[in-house]
Amino acid sequence: MVILHYRSTYLRRILSTNKKKNDGILVHIKLPNILPEIFQIILKYIYGGEISLNEYDASEIIKILVTGSELGLQELITYIQSFLIETKANWMEQNFNLIYQTSFENDSFLELQKYCTNLITKEPVKILKSQNFSLISEKLLVSLIQSENLQMNVIQVWEHVLKWGLAQNPELPSNPTNFSKEDFKTLKNNIHQSEKFHEICDNHSHTVTIIKVKNSNEILGGYNPTEWKSYGGFESTKDSFIFSFKNNDSIENYVLSRVKYEEFAIYDSHNFGPAFGDCDLALTFKDRVFCYNSKYEMHIRKTVEEILVEEYEMFQITT
Repeated sequence: MVILHYRSTYLRRILSTNKKKNDGILVHIKLPNILPEIFQIILKYIYGGEISLNEYDASEIIKILVTGSELGLQELITYIQSFLIETKANWMEQNFNLIYQTSFENDSFLELQKYCTNLITKEPVKILKSQNFSLISEKLLVSLIQSENLQMNVIQVWEHVLKWGLAQNPELPSNPTNFSKEDFKTLKNNIHQSEKFHEICDNHSHTVTIIKVKNSNEILGGYNPTEWKSYGGFESTKDSFIFSFKNNDSIENYVLSRVKYEEFAIYDSHNFGPAFGDCDLALTFKDRVFCYNSKYEMHIRKTVEEILVEEYEMFQITT
């Protein structure tokens, strides 16, 4: 315990708190965000002081990096960032969206943030030609195609924008010559929806989301006391809740579900609009809602199929 206490600022805080509460008695510490196999790797590093990253593939190294950050292992964080940049540059280019999201979700990953920024501004073509290009956010897509260093003609740029748009709307024809006017409208709307939500709602707290289900009188919604963000992943709060009304003409027939696992209460991502829990209630930018039961007390709908949205609104509660 002494070594854990010394090496990790996070474990030092947890162990100190438990010692005060339990008067020195060994207690069980829950680390719900950390995979057991990754924690085993971290433990070997903590006790041995060394780690051989060549033994792991790049995706595992990213998980080790994120876990190291959560446990406050700054020396490991610095080393892993350098290792990735020096030895895994090609993999990071091909999986740029993952690196970009990971780096800007954590203030500790400054070297990776610098790497991403340099690639965006100096070599945007590499990102557009990466195998996971279609996963990037609309905001990043716009930054890439507006870059002064983008060595592509107009037709090539259009082809990449089209590829990105089709990935967000797989129900559209793969050949744009077969597009109807409605198909072009769908593609256009999708390219503007995500940026609009985060442009308006980011950095605003104490908001209520109201969603009208298409071809139904059903109303879904949720309350988020924290600020919405484009990045950051899961946000913790004990005060959020989600709800549903089967009939918008009656307030008596409703379901209210409070957060059960506080550390997974809200999910911030550029790929989603308002999102509660692990898709307990999550609005995508294709006018669809996922509604499962995972991190909140109960399911707010009887079925789990994807729902079409007629419209949704956000309200901020002020005092």
